[in-house]
Amino acid sequence: MRRRTWHGCCRTALALLAGGASVVHAQEAFTQSDFGGVGLLQTPTARMAEEGEFSFVLSRTTPYTNYNVSMQPLPWLEGSFRYTNVSNRLYGPRSLSGSQTYKDKSIDAKVRLWQESRWLPAVAVGARDVGGTGLFSSEYVVASKRAGPFDFSLGLAWGYMGARGDIANPLDILSDRFSTRPTGGTGTGKFSVNKFLRGRPGFFGGVEYRSPWEWLILKAELDGNDYKHQPQNNNQPERWPVNLGAVFRLNRNVDLTVGYERGNVVTAAINLHSNLATHVDPPKVFDPAPEPLATDASPPDVPPPPRAAPEQVDWHAVAERLHENAGIDVSRIGRRGSELVIHGEQQRFFYTAEGVGRATRIVDRRVDDSIGWLTVASERNGLPIVETSVHRPRFVELLDDRLSLADFRRSVEQDPVTSREEQVLYRAPLKRFTGGTSLGYQQNLGGPDAFVLYQVYGAASGTFNFSRNLWLDGVLAVNLANNYDKFKYDAPSNLPRVRTDLRQYLTRSDVTLPNVQLTGTRRLGQDLYGLAYAGMLESMYGGVGGEVLYRPFGERWAVGADVNWVKQRGFRQDFFLRRYHVITGQATAYFNTGFHDVTVAVSVGRYLAGDWGSTVDVSREFANGARMGAYATITNKSGSAGYGEGSFDKGIYVSIPFDMLLPHSSRSRATLLWQPLIRDGGARLNKRYTLYTLTNDLDGDLFDKNLEKIRE
Repeated sequence: MRRRTWHGCCRTALALLAGGASVVHAQEAFTQSDFGGVGLLQTPTARMAEEGEFSFVLSRTTPYTNYNVSMQPLPWLEGSFRYTNVSNRLYGPRSLSGSQTYKDKSIDAKVRLWQESRWLPAVAVGARDVGGTGLFSSEYVVASKRAGPFDFSLGLAWGYMGARGDIANPLDILSDRFSTRPTGGTGTGKFSVNKFLRGRPGFFGGVEYRSPWEWLILKAELDGNDYKHQPQNNNQPERWPVNLGAVFRLNRNVDLTVGYERGNVVTAAINLHSNLATHVDPPKVFDPAPEPLATDASPPDVPPPPRAAPEQVDWHAVAERLHENAGIDVSRIGRRGSELVIHGEQQRFFYTAEGVGRATRIVDRRVDDSIGWLTVASERNGLPIVETSVHRPRFVELLDDRLSLADFRRSVEQDPVTSREEQVLYRAPLKRFTGGTSLGYQQNLGGPDAFVLYQVYGAASGTFNFSRNLWLDGVLAVNLANNYDKFKYDAPSNLPRVRTDLRQYLTRSDVTLPNVQLTGTRRLGQDLYGLAYAGMLESMYGGVGGEVLYRPFGERWAVGADVNWVKQRGFRQDFFLRRYHVITGQATAYFNTGFHDVTVAVSVGRYLAGDWGSTVDVSREFANGARMGAYATITNKSGSAGYGEGSFDKGIYVSIPFDMLLPHSSRSRATLLWQPLIRDGGARLNKRYTLYTLTNDLDGDLFDKNLEKIRE
């Protein structure tokens, strides 16, 4: 049983990959192999894609069809995950999966040891299928060297890629155990380290030729595999071990590859790719234009309002304009001498600098020169987060190109929110109710019932605010279309079924309440935040819980903890509760290493099945807010018969701001999560709100890296 991975995100991700916006290339773009990851056809090279590259490759080499997703989170690290459809083997007994063909899943990784120099080649090491069945497992070392338009590669591989076994294992000198490679799979989801570097290795390599035409790349490859001795006894004819191919670059986001492999098979692949780090956002044609400054010429039909002293300004009208044009839901407006303070929550612009710049323009057109500083005191769900102050005259100089962005930055202050004496000029009435409707999509991949199980649903959401720090919200979902009639398999489990009853939750009712909860927030002290909640907290659990977070202003670290008493919900996702209940929660430490903006989060605590353990999450965030990451959870049930298939919980994810994809600004994200299996061990409560996310505006690095947005 596979996790629901895309929730309304597939369409936006494909739009990104298909070239919905232009991409700036800072270096030569290398092409992907049939297995995903930079390479020739069947084999990898020592080359790496551009930092931030995200690729989807669909390739067909009879009898295998590969669905690959590859990511380049760091300049020297490549990660891939893959589903392989073996078209001439059944998934399992016909009583279980009917005529569905076999699906294999795997995780690959490649690390560059050093870059190419004048005399030395680039060298990389890697492994395929380290987190799957081990069916196609392989380890390798490969070197690449360029000579004009030719890029030569040569490598040595153990396992599937080197199954021809050209030489005795050089590691035999260390131990006889390296002489023989264990046969058979390792079990779905386990790391197959017991096979690493064992058995006779084979050579592989080849050459890539970049033709005078930018749209054409030619490849020739020596394949180290032995197709006459394939896994699952799926032996294939092979005339010679040389593969030939051509890559046609249809545009900067789409590559088409055709090849002739094994001397008897025509192959094809399509690669949709984009760079998340250098992605250029589409024009925001549906955003309102920023207001001109008071000194700028106004359109004839929009005469500038008269500038007045703060006490004489219509602040209700200003608050409405701040909401419409700057995206700020104002709670109050105050004055501290020559400083005007706008308290509110940014609801539209992903980059807070953009909202601050628009707010400064609005104030500049309405308030006289007695105000020299504008401060936006950012709030999130009633929590004061950070104050961003702009020196008004220098902001005018920036927009008039009389001041550089670097010099302007020295006049921008970001400070923690502190209690200070303030003259209240305006206090906004509380908006009691907000709501909306949307379409959603969810799917499960790779199960025995069908490769893709999907649902399209309509959702209505609503929030009733008792105060700015206390609200009741919920979601009502209605099934519109699905193929869950094929969803019949429940995976075995030796633990309490805290997640593996997924089929029941998805198929019992067409109308569900995935979430209905009462939530409260409070600032408990300087840099200390609190969150409490009760209700139907997620689709499978209801209960009560709380969280605290200490996140010092200006620091790269934070610590927090949550504790929850939850009870399992009925399968119809209404207000009925089942008998199973548990106390669960984790203490978590977050640390931004400062190395390529890599953040490590380590959690320790109790999970839904009552098991105790730890989760490590490592992610890379790029300057524009896009993020790539991976996580693993080890508990006292991991690796044991109690956990079952998969050994331990793990996953890879990509989180993309909708702002990168849409023609209007948005603070929402599209998150694509790939989890090989959903099991009961290491399962966490899927909370709707977390304090670390609610306090994201404390990320000063994201503000600084996107300060140019303050002009927009």
